[in-house]
Amino acid sequence: MTKIRRITLALVLLLLALSLGSSVQAQTPHVEVITIDGTINPVLVGYVERAIEQAEETGAEALIIQLDTPGGLDDAMRDIIKLIVNARLPVVVYISPSGARAASAGLYITLSAHVAAMATNTATGAATPISLGEEGEAAVSDELKAKMINDAAAYIRSLAESHGRNADWAERAVREGVSVSEREALELNVVDVVAPDLPSLLAAIDGREVTLLNDLKVTLHTAGAVVNDIPMGTMTSFLYAIADPNIAYILLSIATLGIMAEIFNPGLIFPGVVGGICLLLAFFSLGMLPVNWAGILLIVLAVGLFIGEVLTTTFGIFTAGGIVALVIGSLILFQGASPVFKINPWLIATVTIIIAGTLTFIIQRAIKAHRKQARTGREELIGKTALVKVALKPEGTVFFKGERWTAVLDGGEAKPGEEVVINSVDGLTLHVTKK
Repeated sequence: MTKIRRITLALVLLLLALSLGSSVQAQTPHVEVITIDGTINPVLVGYVERAIEQAEETGAEALIIQLDTPGGLDDAMRDIIKLIVNARLPVVVYISPSGARAASAGLYITLSAHVAAMATNTATGAATPISLGEEGEAAVSDELKAKMINDAAAYIRSLAESHGRNADWAERAVREGVSVSEREALELNVVDVVAPDLPSLLAAIDGREVTLLNDLKVTLHTAGAVVNDIPMGTMTSFLYAIADPNIAYILLSIATLGIMAEIFNPGLIFPGVVGGICLLLAFFSLGMLPVNWAGILLIVLAVGLFIGEVLTTTFGIFTAGGIVALVIGSLILFQGASPVFKINPWLIATVTIIIAGTLTFIIQRAIKAHRKQARTGREELIGKTALVKVALKPEGTVFFKGERWTAVLDGGEAKPGEEVVINSVDGLTLHVTKK
């Protein structure tokens, strides 16, 4: 009985310890943190949504978005803002680390947060919409341009006013493209806090009251909070990485080379498989980006001309046309988009040189094979020399490679021992010319 009592007492003490531990853990505040470093695109929407849901389920004090972006797509930006505005917990946007920026779409996201913060040596602003890019602005009517800017200005004013921030400056960021440093942003009431690092930020916003949707007031308790990072995940990171103009262009180029190699050399399999995979990934990447379909069609035309060159051997005409179509298509592939979505010109030059060089090699091999004399079959006999065995008057017999052939001379007479040249083969009869 004494042993049973001891075991029972140990179990009770263990349960008490576990309950106390869980109670202390439940009372310790924690925050969830995600990092956005790069352009704003649709892949990030799912990442932010997953992070907000996880933070709500775990009872986090807040979700902190560490932001460093040059801007991005308007649709993706608005989707992220909807998630932040409708979140059931405070969302803090922290422009960090030092040296980071939140330009264009990044400013809208920052102003939509319940708490807007910046690290030292950071900047934000320059929110003028550039949906048609620098090259395309001249083609936009003044009326359409005014509508775009007015819509963006109204949207950013609404975001700033909803959290009591400087709506007039926010509108200037749209209409005039102004930017500010972290100190200027704090003085102008563009952001709420400037903190050098994450622990300082948690201490600075502790006790701050924020207003969620439906005027729900929430007081932050973040001093000493446990920080839990929410990683992007392997697949999301991969999809985010390839949703880049330069990566999309490289994938499209590899797909072109792989598919062309398979067409020119049926049965290799590996180039075709690699080309097919890269083509599908390129389609996904281009689907995430503001693509100019005229550029896509020109690149497809270039591939068709390259294939036509090899199959028909036009001695460079199709190749020249294909290179011109490839270069123009590459240059306008993202025309009309923000400068953020531009292909590096050196990458275009490199890809063009590689494809042109590959085609030149293939064409040279094709021409060489076409001109090369056959080594098997009757065609092998053409142009070879045979020895007359029975006089050709004009018909007789010749000796060629250890065999006797019936031969017909095209004119005159050839005596035994003389040499003749084979012109053609008709069944088992050789038509020859006196050498």
